[in-house]
Amino acid sequence: MSVRVVPINRPELAPFAMPDRFRHDITYFVTSPGESGAPASLGENEWWVRLADAREFYDEGILRIVSPLDSQSTAELEITEEQEAWLRWMIDNQIEHIRLA
Repeated sequence: MSVRVVPINRPELAPFAMPDRFRHDITYFVTSPGESGAPASLGENEWWVRLADAREFYDEGILRIVSPLDSQSTAELEITEEQEAWLRWMIDNQIEHIRLA
């Protein structure tokens, strides 16, 4: 089964299909509610990914993950081809507000 990424701020666009694991992966990419221009609250299964952040993830090809046990420890993970394609879709279509369905 796959997850559909629905572009809320661009409803005329068709959803983008991602693998089920993207329900977890999305948390690596999102802007926290109320920060950096993101709305203070979002609907159920809705997420905000700042366009500037999407570009940075895409250009660098990596995610920086902070350890939940030690905030001084970080790891760099290479983004997958699927994540890269999703980010390109987000950037090309100027999408920031999405819902996973």
